[in-house]
Order: sequence, then structure tokens, then C-alpha cells
Amino acid sequence: MKSMVPLGLIVATFALTSSRCFDSAKVFRVKPQNEKQVNFLKYLASIKQLDFWHPDSAPHIVTQMQVDFHVSAHQSRSVQTLMEQNEIQYEILLHNLQEEIEKQFDGKRNFTGRHSYTKYNDWDKIAAWTARIAKIYPKLVSRIQIGNTFEKRPMYLLKVGKESGRKKAIFMDCGIHAREWISPAFCQWFVKQAARTYGKDRIMTHLLDSLNFYVLPVFNVDGYVWSWTQDRMWRKNRSKNSSTNCIGTDLNRNFAAAWGTTGFISDDPCDETYYGPAPESEDETKAVATFIRNHLSSIKAYLTIHAYSQMLLFPYGYTFHKAPNHNELAEVAKAAVEALSSLYGTKYEYGASATLIYPTSGSSVDWAYDEGIKYSFVFELRDKGRYGFLLPESKIKSTCKETMLAVKSIANYILNYAS
Repeated sequence: MKSMVPLGLIVATFALTSSRCFDSAKVFRVKPQNEKQVNFLKYLASIKQLDFWHPDSAPHIVTQMQVDFHVSAHQSRSVQTLMEQNEIQYEILLHNLQEEIEKQFDGKRNFTGRHSYTKYNDWDKIAAWTARIAKIYPKLVSRIQIGNTFEKRPMYLLKVGKESGRKKAIFMDCGIHAREWISPAFCQWFVKQAARTYGKDRIMTHLLDSLNFYVLPVFNVDGYVWSWTQDRMWRKNRSKNSSTNCIGTDLNRNFAAAWGTTGFISDDPCDETYYGPAPESEDETKAVATFIRNHLSSIKAYLTIHAYSQMLLFPYGYTFHKAPNHNELAEVAKAAVEALSSLYGTKYEYGASATLIYPTSGSSVDWAYDEGIKYSFVFELRDKGRYGFLLPESKIKSTCKETMLAVKSIANYILNYAS
């Protein structure tokens, strides 16, 4: 008798074997000590294929900045030699990227059809979960399709809150950058915790009675699918660009907030931070921006979840000028990171993004702020670079539990003080 192999396992195995392999690829960390070393690293990026993890592109490098980048196996030896010749001290964070990718699943991928809050879930599992959780908690959760991606996948938004007339709302999105898997994991965790603890947890019950949360579990669905099936390190969406074979736009450079003007943005479609042919040129950006514009009267806070570096950022990114309510944003952020660190002692920095990290334009958080949402924040979740984008599944629960405290802190402030 022939043994039967489940079709899903065959598909999943094929997806793994047909995807880009990162055997012996390395992730380096350097900290340039002077302008000469900064200029060398920028030059190195121009002659070698460096995939920047932090910052997100070579032009953002400045002295004393922690710089993490991934190099393919066939270029890693020459990159090391060049750094040594130029007296650049480096640390190898990850010696074999492919091994780390597999380790992210704690030794085994979740091939079962079951969705899990403590595992990374592919898009099919997440899409099915959005329907299921709305069915399980019909008085608290409803699913809305706000648009379609470039590849015509649905963009599902979950509205979480007790139906009771006009209420303040908080918009939260996850997964704008495909490879930041801990981000969608948090949005799923948040919805689960909100629904399950309603009526049990005093603070959450009060929040859901008084606020609505609009939660977009995966912003960049096409890119997320690609990161699962073809290229784990994919960042952008999957839209086609005219006059080039290079695919994708950085959705977090595609919003109409000083679009294409500030910071080290790129007009090259082959770059990871390509801002697109026009503001809101991308289907995904347009869908989110349209929904938020249509609900501006109720949305009082905007939260966008990224990874990694353990930071809580707020506007502005496109200018070093302080936002009009800078001091208030700093106080809200301070309280949020204190709440977060109270659980496991995880340390977060907070501040205006242009100052704390580097200037950028076209970001969703600056756009939301300029639209009138005066409490707009970016979370950069764990970790500080030991695992980078490959945070193991064993860290999902603790990361989500501590982040939940920060989000509840911000939400409580919005409920009490936002007008």
C-alpha cells in the first residue's frame, strides 16, 4: 500500500526548496568611528551587494551608528577582507543566515493547518483566522475588506470594540515591511487578547467599551507571501515598475508626507527604499490612506508596528523640527515604554524618529500626523540585532505580552485626554 503524503505538506516543502537560499550568508555589525570609515562603508555598499538591516540604506550611515548588514556567501570573504584592510572593526552576528532562518521556527515549521498565536503564520492561515475570530466574537470583532493588493489579494481589517454609538478609534497596522514577521504576530496577539479578556480584564473591558480599534494584521500581503515562499529577506511590496525588471516599492516611503523630498530616499526601483512613482501610487498605500481619511473624525491615534531595534518613535521623520505637541508625545511614549519594560525589563528608547534614528520622508506615521491624528507612533519591536528580522518563535509570546502593555498605556491616554 502506498503511503499518502498530505497535499499541504507537499506544497509547503516545495515552497521551501524553490525559495532563495541563504547558506553561509552572514550578517555583520560595524560601528564606524569617523567620517573616513563612514565613507568607506558607503563605498563598500556601492561595489558589493549589501542588504542593510539597520539602518535601511547606506546613505543613512553616520559615525558611531550601529550598522547591521547581510552579505551573500560568495561575497562575505571579500567584504571581510576589505573591512580588515580599512581597519573597520566588525562582529559577525549571524554566521549562516539559512540556519538562522530555520532556527526561527524553533526546529520545525508549522506545517499543520492550525493557526497559532505563538508561531509565525503564513497568509492563508492569517486570512482564515480573520474570518474565524470575527465569527467567534461577533459582538466585539468584525471584518472589513478595505481594498486589494497589487496581486489582488484582499486587505482585511478587523474592527475591535463593543458597538455603542460614536466612539474614538485607534488605527493599528502591522507588516508594512514583509520580512518583519514579529509585527503581524503582534497584531494577531492583540486581537486575541482584546477579545478573550473582554469582561475579565478591567482595563481592556473599559477600553473596548469606550474605543474602537481598527487593526490591519498584514499591510503588505503580497510581500509577506513572497517572504514565506521565495525570499525570506524581502521588504517591499510586489508591484511592477516600468522600464525595469526590479520589483516593488517601499510602502513606508509611499505616503504623501514630504514624499520624495527628505532624507536619503531613492528613486531607483531596484533599491530597498524606493518610494514609488508618485505618493499613494501603490494599491496598499491607497487603500489604507483612503480608509483613514474616511474615518478621520473618529481616529485619534495611529500605531504602526515594525521591527527591529526596541524603539518607540513619533513624528517627525521628514524634518528635525519638533512636532507641535512634541512634549506630550514624549510623555505618552515614556509612559508606554515604562509599562512595556515593567514585565521583563526590556529596554526601549523613545523620541522623534528623525532625531533618534535618521530622517525619512513618505512614512505612514508622518502622513497620519499631518492628516490630524496627533498621537501617531511607530513601534520597533525586539530585538537589538542578535536575531534581527529572525526573532525565534519562542520569543513571540514575551514580545507580544510586553508590547500589549505599551499599547494599552497609549490607548488609555487617548481615552482620557484625546479630543
